[in-house]
Amino acid sequence: MAKKVAVIGAGVSGLISLKCCVDEGLEPTCFERTEDIGGVWRFKNVEDGRASIYQSVVTNTSKEMSCFSDFPMPEDFPNFLHNSKLLEYFRIFAKKFDLLKYIQFQTTVLSVRKCPDFSSSGQWKVVTQSNGKEQSAVFDAVMVCSGHHILPHIPLKSFPGMERFKGQYFHSRQYKHPDGFEGKRILVIGMGNSGSDIAVELSKNAAQVFISTRHGTWVMSRISEDGYPWDSVFHTRFRSMLRNVLPRTAVKWMIEQQMNRWFNHENYGLEPQNKYIMKEPVLNDDVPSRLLCGAIKVKSTVKELTETSAIFEDGTVEENIDVIIFATGYSFSFPFLEDSLVKVENNMVSLYKYIFPAHLDKSTLACIGLIQPLGSIFPTAELQARWVTRVFKGLCSLPSERTMMMDIIKRNEKRIDLFGESQSQTLQTNYVDYLDELALEIGAKPDFCSLLFKDPKLAVRLYFGPCNSYQYRLVGPGQWEGARNAIFTQKQRILKPLKTRALKDSSNFSVSFLLKILGLLAVVVAFFCQLQWS
Repeated sequence: MAKKVAVIGAGVSGLISLKCCVDEGLEPTCFERTEDIGGVWRFKNVEDGRASIYQSVVTNTSKEMSCFSDFPMPEDFPNFLHNSKLLEYFRIFAKKFDLLKYIQFQTTVLSVRKCPDFSSSGQWKVVTQSNGKEQSAVFDAVMVCSGHHILPHIPLKSFPGMERFKGQYFHSRQYKHPDGFEGKRILVIGMGNSGSDIAVELSKNAAQVFISTRHGTWVMSRISEDGYPWDSVFHTRFRSMLRNVLPRTAVKWMIEQQMNRWFNHENYGLEPQNKYIMKEPVLNDDVPSRLLCGAIKVKSTVKELTETSAIFEDGTVEENIDVIIFATGYSFSFPFLEDSLVKVENNMVSLYKYIFPAHLDKSTLACIGLIQPLGSIFPTAELQARWVTRVFKGLCSLPSERTMMMDIIKRNEKRIDLFGESQSQTLQTNYVDYLDELALEIGAKPDFCSLLFKDPKLAVRLYFGPCNSYQYRLVGPGQWEGARNAIFTQKQRILKPLKTRALKDSSNFSVSFLLKILGLLAVVVAFFCQLQWS
């Protein structure tokens, strides 16, 4: 008999978890507290306590690096998607694999508790509420897909004088659009992706926008070499290998050179205080130009607030502040779980490979998407779910509790060494390494040595090309016959939405190239003629 699985949340992680359950022959039931799918990516003007975005949000990872492994996005979709376009993809995905029938909307999970015979059965009692009525059901396993962008973190105690401030202040979670902020003097505290996006958007109509950053940050463009999306260039196995084998000082130097290629961060007051910490960069194409125009001014940490002004650590003061927006991140919690199951301390949880509690008698509880990779969350959550469902079926097994705890400790030490101890970095991990690690668990990691002999063209593409999700459908369980073609046609899907103007054949390029060759020959001839005359 198929195992019954409770999936909590119908956002990105919940949707892919449903599909993975179905693929493995499990019986999933998804509980979604709102009326629709999409989670954080479904924009609403009025929120109801769920994860939230502002109207203008566009993805920071490109479509080819973000799609699910056996379902490429339509080739006419733009490379970086507005939230409404990404939601459209999720709807197409859910319809294609008939996932909506497994979802109970407007149903809140109140509690998840071990059954009395858990040590032998591994079962859970899940209590839910819908239309004011409580119900309970027993499940063989639970996948927690509720995300980590729900509880806004507003450290008011870190800002002396906050109680005196007479202006408006709120968390970035409450920001929806720039209407109503025209002509204001606005201070944005925190320079992550949300803070930068909001500052840029408001700066177009505000009197002045200030952005306060504690440690500085690297700012990257979505556009990389030859105009290709940044992640399709940055996330390759070859580059990942270099970052792993080269000395740390060399890697940091290379990253610094790469980050400063677009503009010198020191000149803009943005250079990170500790350049040797691999903090997640800000992806924003407009920040440098808004700084050049003076519409945004970078400030240091806020030392104190008065009724109308902000005093900064460097001694400068900005008067007549009308609005303060706290882009200070989120805290996460699981109110439906007992602390003994998944305990949150200092915005951290101890989970094996960021997924499994290590101390349970039975491995039937898993957290999906509770991670912050230096890449797209979508393929990451998918590989997590593929592994988890096979663990639930008994096709994959976990090591001993002692081994898992040692891995958790070692992984955390490595994370601190690479990314620092900031609250915003507690879920950070390397991208390609983590994907390969998960794929290895289910036998879906490509064997490059074998491919070099069987299919060298594919092997070269896998190693030097973008490390996208299709690579994990070439072999192993869930193998997809379209994976190889998807890998070789990804460039076509990247360029398709850009080529909206018909151009003549590349003959113009050939003429240009010929002129360059002739010019070079002319230089060589002139050089030899000069030697003869001399």
